[in-house]
Amino acid sequence: MTDDLATVGERAALARIIPRLARAEALLGPGDDAALLAAPDGLVLLSTDAMVQGPDFRRAWSTPFELGWKAAATNLIDVAAMGGRPTGLLVALAAPGETPVEDLEGIADGLAAACAELAPGVGVVGGDLTRSPVLALSVTVTGSLDGREPVLRSGARPGDVVAYSGRLGLAAAGLRLLFATGEEDADAIAALRRRHGPLLAEQLAPRPPVADGVRAAEGGATAMLDVSDGLLLDATRIAEASDVLLDLDRTAIEAEGDAVITAAGADGVDGAAEPPGRNEAFSLVLGGGEDHGLLACFPGEPPAGFRRLGRVREGGPGVAIDGAPVDAAGWDSFSAS
Repeated sequence: MTDDLATVGERAALARIIPRLARAEALLGPGDDAALLAAPDGLVLLSTDAMVQGPDFRRAWSTPFELGWKAAATNLIDVAAMGGRPTGLLVALAAPGETPVEDLEGIADGLAAACAELAPGVGVVGGDLTRSPVLALSVTVTGSLDGREPVLRSGARPGDVVAYSGRLGLAAAGLRLLFATGEEDADAIAALRRRHGPLLAEQLAPRPPVADGVRAAEGGATAMLDVSDGLLLDATRIAEASDVLLDLDRTAIEAEGDAVITAAGADGVDGAAEPPGRNEAFSLVLGGGEDHGLLACFPGEPPAGFRRLGRVREGGPGVAIDGAPVDAAGWDSFSAS
């Protein structure tokens, strides 16, 4: 018989979860009222994000392991986007009383595995467990600049190269297939995983380029952010903060779209969805969201891991493609479902 939270209680559940979490380089970790982390330069980066069942994930689509992985990955990249090195995670988990404790163990395993792969040495240093009508994870990430200045959104200058590290459009393409399959048919979802597992992983368990944040800072990045709401919308945020025009190259964007078509395959998903055409793939790259890559501007050649997408020019603020202004379309959790 599976143990649930209401049966075993908070203390026993935590006793099973905490040993599964990766150990961080903390002076004091889980067990007291607060964690204690060293900050060699006296500066600490902080960011937080929440994932709530319904608007942010569907239990029918995501395994507990994937939920933990994504919660870690999407927070680690926020520190990287400042040119920082992640140092620890604080995780607040809210769940219904009937939630199997093994689901929480799966979430813990996902958190640990994502930290081990994406930011070795980082782990969960504390958090909270409480009751809720739906499952929700709130993660706060801490980071260090190791003596460097932070890379802000406001430093882009005319003449800079616009470059990107990570994948574009694939997470949105995976979500498109999930919506086409629906939430009610477990067999159809299982078939979807067998046929398009790597593409679905871009949405359900992303692997953002966390290490490239420090690489960008050391390479002289003038501006940078995590692309989570779509390339156009997030590029507009840099443009507005820096009072410049980010002019993207259409050929570069079309190449990203071709990669989406290749990844989506040529035969649809058991008749539930056709692969995206070139125009739709182009749109997924520009506004699909949840890519969790790094968009950065550099005064010279971008470092390894980044590919050119365009140039920073005078004018704007805004975004253009081959000199033609475009609207800042993207993901908004309050207007999309």
